[in-house]
Amino acid sequence: MTSKERVMVTLNFRVPDRIPKFDSFWSEFAGKCKRELNLPENTNMYEHFSIDFAIAVADETPFPTRRELISDDGKNRIERDSWGRIIRTARGGYFYEELEVSVKTRKDLDSIKFDSPYLDSRYNGFVKTVENLRDKRCVFCKTGGPYIRTSFLRGKTNFLMDIAGDPEFAKAMADRVADHIAEIGKESLRRGNLYDTGLWIYDDMAYNHGPMMSPKSFEKIFLPGYKRMVKAFKDAGAAKVILHSDGNIGPVLDMLIDAGIEGINPVEPKAGLHIPTLKAKYGKKLSYIGGMCNSLTLPRGTKKEIERQAMEIIEAGKDGGVAIGAHSIGPDIPVRNYVYYHNTVMERGRYR
Repeated sequence: MTSKERVMVTLNFRVPDRIPKFDSFWSEFAGKCKRELNLPENTNMYEHFSIDFAIAVADETPFPTRRELISDDGKNRIERDSWGRIIRTARGGYFYEELEVSVKTRKDLDSIKFDSPYLDSRYNGFVKTVENLRDKRCVFCKTGGPYIRTSFLRGKTNFLMDIAGDPEFAKAMADRVADHIAEIGKESLRRGNLYDTGLWIYDDMAYNHGPMMSPKSFEKIFLPGYKRMVKAFKDAGAAKVILHSDGNIGPVLDMLIDAGIEGINPVEPKAGLHIPTLKAKYGKKLSYIGGMCNSLTLPRGTKKEIERQAMEIIEAGKDGGVAIGAHSIGPDIPVRNYVYYHNTVMERGRYR
């Protein structure tokens, strides 16, 4: 099977030739892997490790035309980004400090006008990515979700305070964002011609012990936007709508399924999510992409522990509905452990 055939057969609860695989690699891990395995510098890690999924991303930010550099003294770079924030980044740094957000008050939300979701500039790199990967992997397009993307406009702490103390304002912001990114998603499906695969919503809304909000708050503030988004994507022709969220989304999972979400990723064991248990509960209502632990099992597990976890996921996928993966593969994971996991999947994850 091709990667696309393998993935779509699996997501439709039929039996593939082998369990599909989905991981992403930090550049530090990729460099370490090439050195230890004596691979050529131009080795494509996704091809080398038989990754079946690819996610193509358009520019969904509300203000892509208004990004500007404010100052750069050689040590710190201060800019207004396309979320309307003023951020400071230390030279060589990965993370940024948020100095100012675009939505400071309710009045700001009323006066803000987002850039058009149909700007060609949003999709130039996206279309190239789709065309480069279409014949190699199963390509989906992507949007963010109403929780994480609204937090970029309002500020993470501010938005959490709004969810708890001013839910009407929080909902107004989340609705505005949901409607904007729904248009980005529909246009991505059209420009990438990805109707036969579909779309992923990336919305990291949880930590290891549960969602960042109560189920009641999720139902009031975010569920309506999720329902509109999923309906828009399905009405447009998306074959599948998948949710990516780190952490334990279990307390809101029934609502997400009710909204139309058809699969979840990365199904983190460290957050208490367990593919065989979830599959027994939800049957064919939901598919699963993930299940391997990139915090304990792969970084520090024995070969027996890695094999045991991989085989449990492989067994759960024997009648479809499951793809295996550990989400992001960082430099804390020994190359020998990842190679052992990969070989286990490729040798023992075959169904026919």
